[in-house]
Amino acid sequence: MRTRQAVKVADETWIATALLHREQPRRQDFTVQEIVDRAAREQVHGILRPGVAIHAYQHCVANQAPNPGRYRMLTATGKTTRRLYRPGDEYHPDREAGKVTPRKEDIPEEYWPLLEWYESKFRGSRRENPPVDPVLAMKGMWKGLWKNEKPDEYVRKLREWD
Repeated sequence: MRTRQAVKVADETWIATALLHREQPRRQDFTVQEIVDRAAREQVHGILRPGVAIHAYQHCVANQAPNPGRYRMLTATGKTTRRLYRPGDEYHPDREAGKVTPRKEDIPEEYWPLLEWYESKFRGSRRENPPVDPVLAMKGMWKGLWKNEKPDEYVRKLREWD
């Protein structure tokens, strides 16, 4: 077993998830168990701490109510599936100021390239323009419909169609 610097459990959970994404770029998400298993293999802290699982299930998950962790490191894509959080993902309002990635100085130097990968490849892989809600896109569509008519006359004409 190798001796490592003290690493926060949340940061260890992020590192394990980032490694999975980088190693398997075609995968959209991973089960919590896969994240825990990857953390166990990596031994970021030296030994796997039981807190990795609860961080992957709850403490690091942006789109869940904080209890007590307020991190926004992961996004729940299903009941037991997670992926790294990307700006633009939904998150619980109480997590507004939550940490999204580890601070460089808080993790071993060998994982610094993960932060660069996240910024240049993963974070930016989200489409710049989110899909437009089709109902909201109709806003203003009928603007000017009654432009040349009085509303009462227009309604009367519509009722005559019956």
